[in-house]
Amino acid sequence: MSMNMPLPKFPLGNAIEALIDFFTEHFAFFTKGLSRVTETGIDALVEGMLWLPPWALILLFAALALWLSTRRIALFTLVGLFFVWNLRLWEPTVSTIALVLISTLVAVSAAIPLGILAALYRPVNRVTMPVLDFMQTMPAFVYLIPAIPFFGLGPVSAIFSTVIFAMPPAIRLTCLGIQQVPEDLIEAADAFGSTRSQKLFKLQLPLAGPTIMAGVNQTIMLSLSMVVIAAMIGAGGLGGEVWKAIQRLKPGMGFEAGLGVVIVAIILDRITQNIGKGKTAP
Repeated sequence: MSMNMPLPKFPLGNAIEALIDFFTEHFAFFTKGLSRVTETGIDALVEGMLWLPPWALILLFAALALWLSTRRIALFTLVGLFFVWNLRLWEPTVSTIALVLISTLVAVSAAIPLGILAALYRPVNRVTMPVLDFMQTMPAFVYLIPAIPFFGLGPVSAIFSTVIFAMPPAIRLTCLGIQQVPEDLIEAADAFGSTRSQKLFKLQLPLAGPTIMAGVNQTIMLSLSMVVIAAMIGAGGLGGEVWKAIQRLKPGMGFEAGLGVVIVAIILDRITQNIGKGKTAP
């Protein structure tokens, strides 16, 4: 063999494509059915929010922010969302909020149980942490690739890729919060004869609450960023407006849509931060 002859390429790409083809061929009925159900739910949520006049929904969001957070955040919610409405970006904003809410709900519903298992069982932890390292270092755009064959273009693919991309922080911080519960409290609970479920639900999860909420906060932020990126595969929303501006070379239009994303991100970030810390400021 010549020394200049290159080594044969490892067929990783071909193997991945074959695996995706196998799943799409044998499980297309499931993914297409799930896609239809999910898209119906997304449309119902968006249409339900758009059914209310924008001013009424903005007041409702501001009242919710006041209840969950502080007067300052409620005022910012009121002013920020009225400004977004004034920029004629209300429908894309509502679509983005709906996608973020659904993605976060699905991601957190899967991530918190996985985090609990990783905290309580060492073998699960040893398997989970390297997988999370891999998921968090993978570029965000890569998650869009397998979504399209399974769910096609549109918001369902955006939710699928967003859930996968946004889960790791919630898993990690749930695991970390439970592991950081002081050992003397665990020993005291054992001394009083607490069962494993009693320790988990009455001691570990309440004490880990702020750390878990920090994970939820990061999941929401990652969901929002991924929903914007997923405009490339037809997710719509504010990300779709940014993508249109790029295609049409309209920097002003892109800046307006980007500012709308920033406003939504600040509102969601501050509300979830205050939920985690508790309402301590007016």
